[in-house]
Amino acid sequence: MAAADVVKVPGWEFDWLRHGFSTRSGGESSVYGGQTLNLGWTKEDDPEAVAANRRLFLQSLAGETNGMSGLRLVTIRQVHSRTVRVIRADDGALGSRLESPEGKAVLEGDGLVTDVPGVLVAVGTADCVPVLVVDEAKRAVGAFHAGWRGTVAKIVEQGVVTMQQEYGSRPEDLRAAIGPGIGACCYVVGDEVRSNFDAQFAYSGELFREAESSSNGRRQFYVNLWEANRRQLLASGIAPERIAVIGECTGCSRNAAGERRYFSHRVEHGVAGRMLNAIGVVA
Repeated sequence: MAAADVVKVPGWEFDWLRHGFSTRSGGESSVYGGQTLNLGWTKEDDPEAVAANRRLFLQSLAGETNGMSGLRLVTIRQVHSRTVRVIRADDGALGSRLESPEGKAVLEGDGLVTDVPGVLVAVGTADCVPVLVVDEAKRAVGAFHAGWRGTVAKIVEQGVVTMQQEYGSRPEDLRAAIGPGIGACCYVVGDEVRSNFDAQFAYSGELFREAESSSNGRRQFYVNLWEANRRQLLASGIAPERIAVIGECTGCSRNAAGERRYFSHRVEHGVAGRMLNAIGVVA
């Protein structure tokens, strides 16, 4: 079985923390070209391949010393909102309230936080921006899904507020990482997106650039979701040096072999696998 290719955040080598952003490489799925690490329950893929991929992903996160037998992956049905769910130790023994018998998420929202040892909270992406947050003092974590709608809804700011309310998190104890997502190099958006950002953020103009389309000569907007979410983390009180930006675009990043490194809903015209972006406390 191939090893999963997982991106880790430099400086997050805490012995009690497990985290990672998956890529498309090193999996058992064959429906998206080659052997890929599709971690989403997509309609095109074989559920058995997805389950095998999830085991591979957990093995990559668990590390050599801890194994994966004690790790539980919790995901969420994403709806492009500002809803953040708290996973507690008494949540139905982490059972049916969180997942269907097939392992599919039951809770809806776009953020998960927890301080329960052995639980990895994760959000799925295929262009949207994943943001992971860790409280070094309280040993609590969060995973947030920020597409353009979630970014406008300030899902990341709401996530930090939830951690403050639930765990007493202080901004000075938080670290955050903005993972792979579609970059301003590739993310062309329309007037609706621009107007929504303009209505919400005073600095909206700094998040967009305009360029002429090579196909029809019209002006079009490109939006920087990485910077938009970094601004939200700064507004939440997290120091800039404690915010990591992976800076890899799901639309155009390539691996050493020249192959596409990530799934992209936009580039693959809606027929794409999903990455998972996970974080959890193991002790």
